[in-house]
Amino acid sequence: MLTVLGWLTLVVWLGLAFGHGWFWRTDQRLPPSARPVEWPSVAVVVPARDEAAVLPTTLPALLAQRYPGRARVILVDDDSGDGTGDLARRLGGAPDALPLTVVTPDPLPAGWTGKLWAAARGVAEAGTAEFVLLTDADIEHGPGSLETLVAACGERDLVSQMAVLRTETPWERLIVPAFVYFFAMLYPFRRVNNPRSRVAAAAGGCVLVRRGALERAGGLAAVRGAVIDDVALARAVSAAGGRTWLGFATNVRSVRPYPRLSDLWQMVARTAYTQLRHSPLVLAGTVVGLALVFLAPPVLTFTGPSWPALAAWVLMAATFVPIARYYRQWPVLGALLPVTALLYTVMTLDSARRHFAGRGAGWKGRNYLST
Repeated sequence: MLTVLGWLTLVVWLGLAFGHGWFWRTDQRLPPSARPVEWPSVAVVVPARDEAAVLPTTLPALLAQRYPGRARVILVDDDSGDGTGDLARRLGGAPDALPLTVVTPDPLPAGWTGKLWAAARGVAEAGTAEFVLLTDADIEHGPGSLETLVAACGERDLVSQMAVLRTETPWERLIVPAFVYFFAMLYPFRRVNNPRSRVAAAAGGCVLVRRGALERAGGLAAVRGAVIDDVALARAVSAAGGRTWLGFATNVRSVRPYPRLSDLWQMVARTAYTQLRHSPLVLAGTVVGLALVFLAPPVLTFTGPSWPALAAWVLMAATFVPIARYYRQWPVLGALLPVTALLYTVMTLDSARRHFAGRGAGWKGRNYLST
């Protein structure tokens, strides 16, 4: 029986490595583009709730973008208690900076998540801008980011970049690259970018969307209750006939720190059960799948021993090398994927426990139990 299970893990990893959209590769970068004859107008919308700690780094970088067409930044101060709005106003106004408007949304209505309600206020403020860039307050855009994004859009309706996340502490180094790896396993970037594929996804920290495509998809109201709003938005745009693209960033990074295990635990557990559509059956299947795919190879290697299980473990570790290099981490971290997968399994179970305990998905004082 153990021999059969060992062979099964190897077959599974051969299928994942060579038949699952090359999910583990990091070569999906902004596509080559030609400068448009006439640059479209762009509104950059930044929902911000209690973001005074990161704005001095991220907002000046955004306001300093050089864009050949008309562009403006709209920061939506979402009922912050730390002076986010006032700080943003002080950071704006430099002579060569993009125009900055700071607005506040109306009280949060039922059925909306706070971030999407704030983003919708920003989109409304954007008026007739041809493109809207939805970006988080903790995202730092490097020089030329806005121009490159718009140029790369071409005939696409939504272009998103997975921002480079912070990996400075030991826990961040262990968990963050694996988080991106697992996300790419769920939504292989090559399949997202294939017009014939039905897979659609986006990374919420950096999403450029054509206004017309957003309106055809029903606007942000179409995904108003989505906690995992980036994927929901990409699916809505795709379902309305729009073309989406998702890739790895080189000039966009998150400055949000997750120094302790508890910080990363909260990040994952907040939405993990939502990702499983709050289904106990899907949860059980996910736990069994994670155990078979990630935990069985090392367990069988040491208890068997089983060379097919060892080969599966080696193949697993090898598929992690591109992500490790992308994050400038030791490639040997791939051998620890079973440990990280075990942590994610427990985090997912804790996410389900929170849901059934009535705590739902919460963020910065808000609880979205109904989602």
